[in-house]
Amino acid sequence: MPLSLGMLAAHVPRICHEEKAPDFQKALVEGMRQAAAAIREVQADVIVLMSCHFPATFHHYVNVAPRHKGVLTAVECPDLIANVPYDYPGDPELAGQLVEAGKSAGIPVIGFHDPTYTWDYGTVVPLRYLVPQGDVPVVDLSVCLASSLDESHLWGQQIGKVLRSSSKRAVFVSSGALSHNLVRGPDKMPTLSEQAMDNQFIQYLLTGEYDRAREMLTQYARLAGVESGGRHLAALLGVLDSRYQARFLGYAQSSGSGNAVITFAS
Repeated sequence: MPLSLGMLAAHVPRICHEEKAPDFQKALVEGMRQAAAAIREVQADVIVLMSCHFPATFHHYVNVAPRHKGVLTAVECPDLIANVPYDYPGDPELAGQLVEAGKSAGIPVIGFHDPTYTWDYGTVVPLRYLVPQGDVPVVDLSVCLASSLDESHLWGQQIGKVLRSSSKRAVFVSSGALSHNLVRGPDKMPTLSEQAMDNQFIQYLLTGEYDRAREMLTQYARLAGVESGGRHLAALLGVLDSRYQARFLGYAQSSGSGNAVITFAS
């Protein structure tokens, strides 16, 4: 069974509790609802999610735990995200396959299982929309700050190979922003130049020009301050191939950042 769905998901803190989401981020809320419907439509067996708020220094980490259960208070914004419980099954078998695929490609990938580990809000917030019942297994992945965009892209290619060769209907979620030069003021938009770069990158995705999107990403990530240096986007582009067609579901600001919800279906 091929990889069923790819996704760029938003995790801005103010949409953690849908009823508290501000009007200027309602486009993201609606986009995440539509993304959740797409996951239900493909009847996903597992979600593999890479979060920009799981930043590892030197290695790429794969959570191989059989269950993910805890309570999140976000260290960056405890006033917005506090005492939020989560409980999801894991998929140790698939997680182990990802670890081995990364290592075989010469990438420093480490699997870990620690019951005291607490998920970050880049993982919890999207899943509250995408799998609200907690009934689909999840494998969560870090971004690696020592990784180049090329290495992140290669890691994405290995992830894609594993998911396409699996008998499970898999969804890959890249949780992170586009432009990300943050400023005070949650309703502040990215600059006009940053919005133009966001729009061009999105356009390459919508027209299936993934090679051009990857070529653009190197300078785009630097000039627009793309979250995690663009590593989550490089991985997403590595996972995808020409069979996947993008569908734009929403874009909104958060403290000067640009955030999009986009699905990729074959």
